[in-house]
Amino acid sequence: MAVEKFPVEAGHIMLFARAVGDQNQIYYDEDYAKGTEPGGTIAPPTFVQASAQFDPDYGLRPKIGQKWFGSGKNPSGSNAPEEPAAEGEGGGRGGGGTGLHAEQHYEYHRHLRPGDVLHAVSKPGRTWEAEGRRAGKLHFSEGITEYYDQNNELVITARSVGVRTERPVTQG
Repeated sequence: MAVEKFPVEAGHIMLFARAVGDQNQIYYDEDYAKGTEPGGTIAPPTFVQASAQFDPDYGLRPKIGQKWFGSGKNPSGSNAPEEPAAEGEGGGRGGGGTGLHAEQHYEYHRHLRPGDVLHAVSKPGRTWEAEGRRAGKLHFSEGITEYYDQNNELVITARSVGVRTERPVTQG
């Protein structure tokens, strides 16, 4: 994911916190937040994942007037996009069920606050292999996304790990 401009807005922070079921007042009540260690409203830990909605090429976001594979049991228009299992890695969604998102890690360099405007830089990380019991060789790869603020200062480093299996998992 390479987002060029991701504005962090107070309303979006509140809605995100509600969507993930986090009722901590620090995400929406400025008066409450002033009395906390950060001294103001901040974004929840996984908030930067919402930056995908600001990436025009994000394959899982519906596009007006175009078929979309949907989110239900069966595709609702087209085949699933050839997306990595997690950004920056080699495992794909379109590989016959052989790729998945395995881990997600965040390193915070400072609190993310309303008013920040982020941009993201994605790069590949490590790759490694292991032998699986039911799906053959497991190919692991990580993608690293660095989120910088409007002053070009690093705010958050996100590291995702995906795994692609040699063949679909067999029953048994």
